[in-house]
Amino acid sequence: MLPALAFGEGFFCAWVSVTNGPAITWASARISRLPWAPMAGEPITEQEALGRLRNSDDPSQQYYGAWWLGRNRSQHPEAVPLLIEALRQRRPRDPGAGVEENAVARNAARALGKLAPAARAAVPELLAALDDADDGLREAAARALGDLRAHEAVAPICARLAGGPALAGARQHNCPRLVEPCEALLEALGDIGAATPDVLAVIEPFINHDWPLIRSAAARALLQLSGDPRWAEPLLALLGDGQLQVRRAALMDLGAAGWRPAAAAISATLAENSLKLIALRGLVENGRGEPGEEALLLTMDNLL
Repeated sequence: MLPALAFGEGFFCAWVSVTNGPAITWASARISRLPWAPMAGEPITEQEALGRLRNSDDPSQQYYGAWWLGRNRSQHPEAVPLLIEALRQRRPRDPGAGVEENAVARNAARALGKLAPAARAAVPELLAALDDADDGLREAAARALGDLRAHEAVAPICARLAGGPALAGARQHNCPRLVEPCEALLEALGDIGAATPDVLAVIEPFINHDWPLIRSAAARALLQLSGDPRWAEPLLALLGDGQLQVRRAALMDLGAAGWRPAAAAISATLAENSLKLIALRGLVENGRGEPGEEALLLTMDNLL
C-alpha cells in the first residue's frame, strides 16, 4: 500500500503489525558502518553497486547493492542475473545475525520488481520464493510478482489465500504477523489483473478482515479487477479512519486503483499533502472518466 521505504548503509528497517492490526510499528537498528560505506550524501556508481552485489562474502555489501539497483531502475545487463543469484542465497532466518543472507534475498526480490520488463526472467525464482518459510521473503516476492504482472503467479497466490481470513488471514501463534502476507498477496492479484470469477471469489472474503489494512488491500484489488463502484466505498470510509496509518494506506490504494471519483475525498483527507499528491497522480496515471486530467491536475496544484 505505502511505497517501500529503503535505507542506505547504516540502517535497516523492519516492521510488524501490532495485535489489533491497523497500526504499524517501525523498528530501526544501527548497522556498523564498514570501511567501504560512503559518507552521508556520497553517491556510488552503477558499477560499484554491481560490484557490491557480486561480493557474496559480504551480505552487507550485497544488501546495499541490491537496493541501489532497484532504487535507480538499473538497466545494466548484469543487474537482473546478479539479483536472481542474490535471491537464491537463502537460509533459515536468524534475527540475531544482523544483515544476513535472507535480508539480501528480500532486497533482491524488491529490486527485481522495479526492473520490469527486463526482470521477467526472475519470475520462476520469485515463484519459488512464495514457498519460503520466511514471511518477509514471501511478502517481497509477492509484491515483485505483482509489479511484473506475472500471470503465472495467480494460481499460487490464490492457493496461499484460499483459507480466507480464518486461516491465511489468522495471526501466527505468539507472533503479531499473519499466517500469510495477505496485504502483499491481495495487492499482487490486483496488479496482475486476472479478473476471473475464481480470483474475485478468493479476494472477497478479506473485505471483512479484522485489520483495516487488509480490508483496504482487498477493496483495492476488487476495485482494480472489477471496476465495481461498491468496492470504492470501503476505501472512502477508511479515509476517515482515526489512525493516520490507515488513512495513508487508503490514499495509496485509491491511487493505485485509479478511482477518479475519489479525487475530492482524497484532497480533503487528514494526511500529508505529499501522500495526497501521490494518490492523485495515481488517479491521473491509472484512472479513466471524470474528473478529467485537467481537473485532477488543478486539484494537485491546489495542494502545492
